[in-house]
Formats: sequence, C-alpha cells, structure tokens
Amino acid sequence: MMNEMPFPAITAVLGSTGSVGTQALEVIAHNGIAVDFLTARSNVSLAEAQVRRFSPRVMVMVSEDAARDLRTRVADTKTKVLSSENAILETVEKSTVKTVIHSILGEAGLSPLSACIESGKTVGLANKESLVIGGDILLDRARECGARIIPVDSEHSAIFQCLDGKDKNEIRSILLTASGGPFYGYSKEKLRTVTKAQTLAHPTWKMGEKITVDSATLMNKGFEVIEAVRLFGVKPEQIRVVVHRESIIHSAVEYIDSAVIAQMGVPDMRLCVQYALSYPRRAVGLTAPLSLSKIGTLTFGEPDTDAFPLLALAYRAITLGGGVPAVLNAANEVAVDAFLKERIGFCDISRIVTETVTALEEAKCAQTLVERLSFDREARVKATEFIAQK
Repeated sequence: MMNEMPFPAITAVLGSTGSVGTQALEVIAHNGIAVDFLTARSNVSLAEAQVRRFSPRVMVMVSEDAARDLRTRVADTKTKVLSSENAILETVEKSTVKTVIHSILGEAGLSPLSACIESGKTVGLANKESLVIGGDILLDRARECGARIIPVDSEHSAIFQCLDGKDKNEIRSILLTASGGPFYGYSKEKLRTVTKAQTLAHPTWKMGEKITVDSATLMNKGFEVIEAVRLFGVKPEQIRVVVHRESIIHSAVEYIDSAVIAQMGVPDMRLCVQYALSYPRRAVGLTAPLSLSKIGTLTFGEPDTDAFPLLALAYRAITLGGGVPAVLNAANEVAVDAFLKERIGFCDISRIVTETVTALEEAKCAQTLVERLSFDREARVKATEFIAQK
C-alpha cells in the first residue's frame, strides 16, 4: 500500500472567488494542500477570507480598486496583493507550482491558460471558452511545452476518466449528457415569457450566473461539444448530446465494439477538481457516495434544437472551424451580459448570437490566436449593434 498522498504539496487557483474556485479551495483544504497564489476579479470580502484561511504568497485582484481595498484589509498578513490582468500572467510565470486549477470565466481566461502552458504546468481546466477560441492551438503548444490539460468540467472529466488513455481510433461516439436546464420541454412560444429569475434556477448544479444562463439556452452544451472535439481529437459528428435530467451519468464513451463506459456520481464539482489534482490516482474526497437504489430511475431524451438553436449553431461553428467558435463565444458573452442586465429577453440571446455568427462566417479562415482574437473583438461590436437594433 502506498503511503504517499497523490496530491501536489502546493497548488494555485485562478478565479478563486467563483463557483468552481471556491469548491476547489474546499478540496485543497480537505487534502491539506498549500496554496502559492490565488486570483480573483473584485470580490474583496471573499478574497480577504481566502487570504486569511490559506495564506497564499500572492493574491491578484483584476480590479485595481479591489486590490487597494484588499491591501488595507490584509496588511497584517504576509500575502502580497497585486492588481491587473498582467499581474496574473507574471505571477503564473514566476510561480514554481506544477499544478494549477484554472476557473477564470470567459475569454479572460485565455491568456492565463497560455501562460500556464508556457510554464509547463499541469492545468485542471474549468474554463471552456479558451478551448472554444483556440483549443487546437493551445493543446499543440501544451505538447511542445510538456504541459498537461486535465478537464474539470464534469462532462469532460467524465469522458477523460472513461477514455483512460485509450486510442481515439477505438471511439465510436462520445455521449455528452445535459441536464436540459430549467426549461427542458418548453416550446419556443413559452420561452419568450421566461424571466431572469427562472433562468437562474438551475435544477441540479450550483453555478455562477453566466454559466447558468448558458445551461438554460444549451449554449453551454454547445461549448462542451466544441471543447470535446478539441480535447479528445474526435469529429463533431461523433459527439451525441443526450438529455439526462438526473445528472448522475456525467458522460459516456461508446467504443467501436459497442461497449459503452460511463462515469457516474452525484452532481458535485469537487470530485472533478480532486481528480485533476490527484490524477492518475484517487483519494477519499468530499463528494457523497452514489446510491442508485435511492435514485431508482435514470431518464434520457433528445435535445430540442428547434426551441434551443444554439446547440446546433455550436456544431456548425466547430464544423466551419478557424475563428468561428471564437465569434460564437464572444457574441454569447455580450448577449448573456445584456440578458442579465435585463436589456434583452431570453430568446433574444440565441437571435443575437446567430446573427453575429452568420455575419462573421469569414472567421473560418482565422488560424492564429491573434486572428481569432481580432474576430472576437469584431464579434463583440457586431453583437452590441444587434442588441441596439432590438
């Protein structure tokens, strides 16, 4: 029996005050792992609590005002408080930690991921947008730098576990499960009347506002299709989305001999974070055991891409390739932000994203990150224009 614990002695968390970040710190505390640095945007109260509990060497706040406030609050500690997105990159580059949990949301997570890769780190990745924008480029660079990406999203963690090093040529299909969100079974007509409060009431998962909206529109599942294509080297048509309301089967892999291997468990992101930290070994964690007898029934259904068109649009975007997925992501970020600010309705999200992607299909020719980020910026302008025309 091995006595050594299967965890790094020290780690770091990018996006420590978000939903995944706070759960990652629960796992870190449970397993007695030290923290080298943390990053956050502007939640000063939570950042202060994290500094006092984990005593990181560095805490980076994106907001300069938040950093100034935090410096005053934690002046009695040894933690150095820095500010700006550039400070995040510098901290990543200078840190000697080998493993990082990355849960910064949106396109803002791209540069920190690139910095982790250039430093040869193992990244437990919960930022899907970076892979949507440039996963093919980033993963190639990771191989060159000796870096490793281990997915933390529950579905991709499940696929990663089911594959367990198998050759991609043995895969017939990937079964990507979806909860269906709060509006599963709704018609297009009924969706026109849903509210922000209803949208944020996810049936099974505890997540931040933006990703909860993405779950409700099925955009999140579309991003996961693109992410799976990038991570596992399969074709878009090999990925089948299956609605599974109970969220017990987190995804499955069908092999060419028709065997289907699934990963199951109660809905808890802490299991995925812990596996990223302990891989390839396992350890007793915080997640409750699964009781199939108590659950009783598992149900499955097909997604409704007529009522929820963004899933089909994601397949179209990854099929076109290049910078089209970057356009998709950028337009969605703008549209969801407008919805959360109650400037547009729920159904306007898919309309705005679709119009933006259609207007910028020439992005398929973008093969470098610089080109794709240029289209990202253009898509944000276009989406904003479409919102104004509502």
